Amino acid sequence: MRISLFIPCFVDQFYPQVGLGMIKIFERLGHTVEYPEDQTCCGQPAFNSGYWAEAGALTKRMFDIFRNADAIVSASGSCGAMLKIFSPELFHGTVCEEEARHFASKVYEFSSFLVNVLGVTDVGATFRGKVTFHDGCHGLRELGIKQEPRKLLKNVRGLELVEMQEAETCCGFGGTFAVKFPEISTAMAEVKCASISETQADYLVSNDSSCLMQIQGLLSRQQGPLRAVRALHLAEVLASGEA
Repeated sequence: MRISLFIPCFVDQFYPQVGLGMIKIFERLGHTVEYPEDQTCCGQPAFNSGYWAEAGALTKRMFDIFRNADAIVSASGSCGAMLKIFSPELFHGTVCEEEARHFASKVYEFSSFLVNVLGVTDVGATFRGKVTFHDGCHGLRELGIKQEPRKLLKNVRGLELVEMQEAETCCGFGGTFAVKFPEISTAMAEVKCASISETQADYLVSNDSSCLMQIQGLLSRQQGPLRAVRALHLAEVLASGEA
C-alpha cells in the first residue's frame, strides 16, 4: 500500500523524529511511504477560533495535495480529527462537500491505521521502561481511539504499561486555549502531572505531540522524580529497537 503522511505543524517544526519513526515502521512492514512537501497547516487553529473561511482555504488545499493518495496517515489525533471529522462539516452544503467527504474517508490516525487497517498490533519494537499513556481529546472523543495505541504498546518487548487514573482527562493545551487561558491550562496540566506521578512511570506516551509538549513543559518544572519523566510520541516508542 502507498501511504501518504500528513505531518502536523508541531511535528514538522519541533518533533521531526516522530515523522521519521512513522516512516521507519511503515517501511519495515513493507509499505511505500510518501511525504508531499507542499502540505502545510490543516487549518485547525483558525477553525477552532471561528475563522472558518481561513480554515477552509487551508483545508481545501489539502484536497489537491493528497488527491492521489491511497491512505493519508496523521501523526496526530487532533489534526487527524480536523481532516476526517471537521473538514466535511466545514464544507457542508457547499459545492466542495462531496470532495471533502471523499478526502476524509482516506484519513487515519497513526495507531488506528496500524491496528484497524493494516491489522498490525506488533511492529517488533523493543523499549525498556515503565510507560503510562495519555489519551488526547480529539483522538479519544472525535475519532474513538482508545485501545489501538494500548494494543501496540502491550506488544513492545521490555515495556511495562501502567494506566494512570486521569488518562482521559484533558491536558489543558487545546491549541489557542492554552494561550487565551494560561492559568486554567496550567492547572489542568498539573492534574495530569499528579496522575502521572502516581504511576511512577519513566515515560509518558501519547499520539499527539501538542499534548506531549504541554505536559513535558509542566514535568520539567516539577521537583523530584517527576522531573525526570520523558514525554514521547507513540511512533518514537514503536520505532525503537526494531529487528
